[in-house]
Amino acid sequence: MLSRSANNLYWMSRHIERAENTARLLDVTYRMSLLPYRVQESDQTWAEPWALPLVINGLASAYYERYPGPISSDNVLRFMVLEPANSSSLYSCIQAARENARTERGAITAEMYEDINTSWLEMRNQDYGRLHGSGVSAFFDWVKLRSHQFRGITFGTMLRDEAYSFIRLGTFVERADNTARLLDVKYHTLLPSAADVGGAVDYYQWSALLRSLSAFDAYRKVYRDLITPTKVTELLVLRQDVPRSLHACMNDIYDILKSLCDDSSIEAERLAGELHAQLHYGRTEQIIELGLHEYLMAFLEKLSKLTAEINHDFLVPVYSQKQVSA
Repeated sequence: MLSRSANNLYWMSRHIERAENTARLLDVTYRMSLLPYRVQESDQTWAEPWALPLVINGLASAYYERYPGPISSDNVLRFMVLEPANSSSLYSCIQAARENARTERGAITAEMYEDINTSWLEMRNQDYGRLHGSGVSAFFDWVKLRSHQFRGITFGTMLRDEAYSFIRLGTFVERADNTARLLDVKYHTLLPSAADVGGAVDYYQWSALLRSLSAFDAYRKVYRDLITPTKVTELLVLRQDVPRSLHACMNDIYDILKSLCDDSSIEAERLAGELHAQLHYGRTEQIIELGLHEYLMAFLEKLSKLTAEINHDFLVPVYSQKQVSA
């Protein structure tokens, strides 16, 4: 398969997955911002909820250049949903995914292109007034639904060839990166005061984290207990039966690369196998002893090396800034 085609399909799926992840994060942030416990008490300090999407995506500096002054929900929503200059905004992700799909119309099915083109046409007609008029959460549900629908159409209509493999590879690489960043920011950044740990704010933040990864129901079924950082770590890092956990993502990434790699690209398979083994045989106690932040930073560094190897072995050698992962 031509490297340029592989590149377009890989980034098409990464942009779609990134749009869904961003919509999930913004929706949970919006719902959390409506809760009364946001009122800061005299003995309690904690981060502004609307800083979370900016920190996770590494966009705080870009945001402040565009909107100097205190963070506001309206400005964050404009920046993360509708801002064309922000390559990680929902507008930019859906536009980029549609352009990748348009370039590869011969490699995907007609149903796939029609679906993603419809998503872009509807997204292009959005403005801030319409966003609030129809309901912020309703809009984010629409983004998630379009992503789910595209994956379903892909699964139901596409030939199981190399093109299909690169689409799936992009999805799981982006998903693993997002899960690790989201978990790290919650654990390392959002609770600057030790007094917050175990309190109401702590509980709602961990609940929000689980909901943003569609793992809240899974947590309740598996543990049937209060939400604790240790159990959340086990669920989102090591359990392979949770779709957005790091282990589940690496299962798929490793299987896909085993089918794609040959002797000339064995390093990508080796790096994926190393990460997969680390998660498959890891233990929660070892992660906590090392430190969750340190563990996740090491994971993201290894994932970055893996994506660089995938770029080198399979994709086009030169990338635009718009396609570089945050």
